[in-house]
Amino acid sequence: MKLFGPLYERTIALARHPRASLWLVLLSFFEAIIFPIMPEVMLVPMCVAKPKRGFWFATISLAGSMVGALVGYFLGHYAFEALKPVFAAVGLLHGIEAGITIVQAKMAQSPWAVFTFLVLGGFMPIPMKVFTWASGIVGVPLLPYIASMAVGRGKRVYLLALVVRLGGERAEETLRKYIEPVGWAATVLVVGLVGWLIVRAHGA
Repeated sequence: MKLFGPLYERTIALARHPRASLWLVLLSFFEAIIFPIMPEVMLVPMCVAKPKRGFWFATISLAGSMVGALVGYFLGHYAFEALKPVFAAVGLLHGIEAGITIVQAKMAQSPWAVFTFLVLGGFMPIPMKVFTWASGIVGVPLLPYIASMAVGRGKRVYLLALVVRLGGERAEETLRKYIEPVGWAATVLVVGLVGWLIVRAHGA
């Protein structure tokens, strides 16, 4: 069953839309708080469609993510208990609680141990919202938190922009050719990571 190919073609068309940059910023913002789709699914096609503007697209995506990360942090700090039923309804509660357990363990070491973990976590295909809410709930100091979000997400978006910029048309042809296996592999990986977080949370 072909799923990711048609989605890729549709996203490429959207990436060429005059308001694509605005949609990318909004997607990056909401993904850091609640939305399940990572901004890379729009960022990569936008970089492919306009390679010379790739670093600009990465920058505005990072800016949207950073604002969303701050909103997610403060919502986690002040509103998590009230919003627990919402997260349970959309299947995110276990993941966030698992994130809380991990962040608490890192906090017991030092705030900068949390920084290192969040930087590494920002490069994994785990929804950013798990870390933004967990950090706010646990009370990670704001300076290490902001720095880790900027470095963790920044290295992802700029690396993607660089790969597409260097690869040019070949990058687009390769992505188009292997979009189905790559898409399904990423899906399996994300599901596996979420399952691991849930098991870890129950075992804690």
